[in-house]
Amino acid sequence: MARRIQEVLLIETRHRPGTLASALQVLAHHGINLEHLHALSRERGWTRWELTVEVTPAMLEGALEELAGLADAHYVGRSDRVFQRHRGGKISVRPTLAISTQQILRDVYTPGVAVVSTAIAEQPELARDYTIKGQSVAVISNGTAVLGLGAVGPLASLPVIEGKAALLASLVDIVALPLAVEGRDVDALVAAIAAFEPSFGAILLEDFSAPDCFELESRLRARLSIPVLHDDQHGTAVVVLATLLRVCRRYGHDLHSLNVGQVGLGAAGIGICSLLARYGCRSLRGTDIRPEALERLRALGGTPDTLAGVMQRCDAVVLTSGVPGLVAPAMIRPGQIVLSLSNPDPEIDPIAALDAGAAFAADGKIINNILGFPGIFRGALDARATAITDAMLFEAAEALADLAPDDEAAPNPLDREVHARVAARVREAAR
Repeated sequence: MARRIQEVLLIETRHRPGTLASALQVLAHHGINLEHLHALSRERGWTRWELTVEVTPAMLEGALEELAGLADAHYVGRSDRVFQRHRGGKISVRPTLAISTQQILRDVYTPGVAVVSTAIAEQPELARDYTIKGQSVAVISNGTAVLGLGAVGPLASLPVIEGKAALLASLVDIVALPLAVEGRDVDALVAAIAAFEPSFGAILLEDFSAPDCFELESRLRARLSIPVLHDDQHGTAVVVLATLLRVCRRYGHDLHSLNVGQVGLGAAGIGICSLLARYGCRSLRGTDIRPEALERLRALGGTPDTLAGVMQRCDAVVLTSGVPGLVAPAMIRPGQIVLSLSNPDPEIDPIAALDAGAAFAADGKIINNILGFPGIFRGALDARATAITDAMLFEAAEALADLAPDDEAAPNPLDREVHARVAARVREAAR
C-alpha cells in the first residue's frame, strides 16, 4: 500500500448551495481523508477553499481528473502554507534582557562576564543558575529513522527536530536547539554528542535507527551527568502506558494481568515493551520480521509470536510496524484494545477496528509522544536531575492518565497546564 502524504490543495466553488459538498464527495469517492478545511476568500461569486488532505499520488490524480468534470468547482493548485510556516526556520534565539546601555553591555559581556565565569569555574553547579544550561535541551538527530520517511539524512531531519524544539519552547518554556549530526558510527556519535554536555541541561535523541539507537542511548546515559532520552523509545512508551492505564480504568481491567501484544519491535516497540515490563505487566507478546528484534523482546521477558498469534491471544495490541493496512478487520478480537500508532497511515483505521468489535481503538494522531516529552524534560530540568528514571516516566504516564477528560483517551496536547502538571509530577519523582 502506498504511503499517504499531506497535501494542501486550493479549490474554488461557485457560491451556491451544494457546490462544496459536490467537490468533497469527489475526494471521498477516491478515499481521500480531509484533515482541515478553510475558506480563504470570496470574489465574484466564487469561494476559494484551502483543503488539507492525506493522499497517495494515485488518489490525488484520480480526484483531480474527476474535479475537472464539475461545472461549479475547479482545482486551482497546491497551497504553500506548510512551506511558509517553515520559512526561515521555526525557532529563534533572543536575549532575555535588552542590551541597551554601555553598562549592561559591560555586565553581560566583557569585563563583567569574567566574574561569572570565574565563579562557575570554582563551583560548576552555578552554571544552572547563571547560564542557559538550566533551561536548555539539545534535540539531536542523524536522520536515519525519520518518522514515515526513513533514512533521509541529517539535513532533512532538521525540520523535524526544529519542530520538536519549537514545541518545547511553546509548551514548557525550554530553550531547545536542534542539532543535526552526520554519521552512523556509534562510537563517533557518542563522542560527538557527549562533547555538548557542558552547554545543555539535557539531551533529547530523535530519529536514530534501531538497533544503533539502543546502544547509543545506553552509552550516553552511562557517560553523561545530564538526562538523556531517546524519545522514539521512551516518549512513545510513556503515552502508550498512560493510554492503557486510562482504558483499563474505563473498562475495569488490571493492566498488570492484561495480555499485551506489540506488533513491530523497532525503537518504539521495544521502548513500549521495556517500559510496560518494568511497570509490572506480566504478559507481553510481540512480533517482528527481524529475528534480532524478537531476541530483544525475549531478553525483556516477552514472548515472540506471529502477527496472527498476537492478534488472537492479546487483550490489548499496540502497533508500531510502519506498515499501512497491516491488520485486517477480521483479525480484531471482540472487546480488544487497539492502538495503531504508525503515522501517517495506521496499521488499521480506528473506525474500522471499532466496527470490527474493538472496545477501544486510537491512532498515532491521538496517542502521540507530544503529550510526554515536554513535561518530562521540564520536570527533569527543574529538579536538576542527572538522569531520567523509571519513577519519572511512571509518574508522567500516571499524570497523563489522570488528566484525560472522561470522554477522551488523552488530554489536549496544546494545553500548557497539562504539561505543567506532568512536569510537577516528574520533578517530585526526580527529587
